[in-house]
Amino acid sequence: MSDDKEVQNADSPVQKHEEPNNDEVPTEDSISSPPETQEGGSYTSEANNLEKMILSTGIRVGTPVKTKYMTQFIVRANPEGLYILDISKTLAKIDVAAKFIGRANISRVAVASAREYGKTPVEKFCELTGATSIFGRFMPGTFTNPSLPKYMEPEIVIVTDPQADQQAVLEATRAGVPVIAISNSDNVTSKVDLVIPANNRGRKALATVYWLLAREVLKRQGTIRSDSEMRMSIDDFETKLVEELS
Repeated sequence: MSDDKEVQNADSPVQKHEEPNNDEVPTEDSISSPPETQEGGSYTSEANNLEKMILSTGIRVGTPVKTKYMTQFIVRANPEGLYILDISKTLAKIDVAAKFIGRANISRVAVASAREYGKTPVEKFCELTGATSIFGRFMPGTFTNPSLPKYMEPEIVIVTDPQADQQAVLEATRAGVPVIAISNSDNVTSKVDLVIPANNRGRKALATVYWLLAREVLKRQGTIRSDSEMRMSIDDFETKLVEELS
């Protein structure tokens, strides 16, 4: 997948926008759905509702920092100083990733997340698709040292954050294994083969990305044919806070 490398040449690798904030979605970023067409109106309405729900999760809300690698995925900065990612490119990259994953032996697709908020999304993605999950600290040598008990030879490695999951990215690169990474505006993706531009810090955003990816992979596996056949919701993919569980 070397042709898919998301690498750009620029003078400055990192540019910073002031006034950092959390991953809450600014109200001015909401999108109104277009009017329904007379033909297929219910389908259009359902699609519009899904789009509005996806945007409400903050999936496209980045950070106050952007790198040269992620500039191509950014549409603007909002008044709070956060860079906004292009949702159309996010969905397009999810589609490309699903096609690639669909051609692999799914049990040899490794999905890593050092981020706590990525644990449940990765767990549910792997439960639905049959991929292999790797949580928490990545054990050095997992992809490169055959003497380790948990050594594996993945065909594809998916990471929740190329910075937090840096060890997995480095070992996959050394082993010649393509890397798919959910990447925010401030990520460096020079060792990533396929970037999925999205907010990789928010609970709801990560749940949404992995749900969308799982949906597309399942369609390509022939497991489902429509969204209504998804047996888990985006909420099921979301890591819950302690107070929400009590």
